[in-house]
Amino acid sequence: MSNTFMSNTSMSETPGNSPDAAGSGPADAAAPPRDPRQPADFEPLVLARELLRMARVGSLGTVEVASGFPMVTLASVATDHDGSPLILTSRLSHHTQNLLADPRASLLLARPGKGDPLAHPRLSLRVMAEPAPEPRVRHRFLARHPKARIYVDFPDFLFFRLVPQTMHLNGGFARAYSGDVAPILARVADGEAFDALERSAIAHMNEDHADALRLYATRLCGMPEGPWQAVGLDPDGLDMMAGERVARLAFERPVQDGPGLRQQLRELAERARASGEDG
Repeated sequence: MSNTFMSNTSMSETPGNSPDAAGSGPADAAAPPRDPRQPADFEPLVLARELLRMARVGSLGTVEVASGFPMVTLASVATDHDGSPLILTSRLSHHTQNLLADPRASLLLARPGKGDPLAHPRLSLRVMAEPAPEPRVRHRFLARHPKARIYVDFPDFLFFRLVPQTMHLNGGFARAYSGDVAPILARVADGEAFDALERSAIAHMNEDHADALRLYATRLCGMPEGPWQAVGLDPDGLDMMAGERVARLAFERPVQDGPGLRQQLRELAERARASGEDG
């Protein structure tokens, strides 16, 4: 296992000093002007980022080659380190042929729930599709969709990155926002270095810190008990799964390196333990 993440400092020790790395996300995304007609607790960037990172399936709108009409299909979704959605499709499908002919597309991501579907938040993205053959894309997609290993190597399958252009968020009644998508995406200073960091950190957390992952999921993310495992890391947060359930641990500051990541994970673990004592 790579030692990119591991050090002599344990999760329970006092964190050392390390400079915050440059990035985007909660720390430096410019908040949009608040509409006084909207609820005071409506945070569109936080909600949009959560929908983007937690979705496992989305409605994909492509331009049909034969007719020029919009065509909507369902697709399994993961995200790249920066937040760009990733999909795996077959060249035999209509939407793949559409994307190869015209990369313009849209993607709808929604939070499922009981009752009126229109009462739950959803995020619409206008995107440009591009083939994504990088090993990192395969790794991140399969971590979110392990059952796709059955067919990922079929010769007709390929990955696309859906590069976001604009977004429209509907968070429910009087909770709408349209605008630039950049504030909900993450900047990655060094793609290869961050990929190595992710693989090392995920392996280390799953092997040595299962209890911390359980605390993150149950006490900080409000999820039920389960066999929680880390499945993805990006500058803005840690993705965890237990079966089909997904939890998202958002960082307070974007991370780009091992020291910054260790410091935040320790702080969050301490907060999770303290929340149990308070309860």
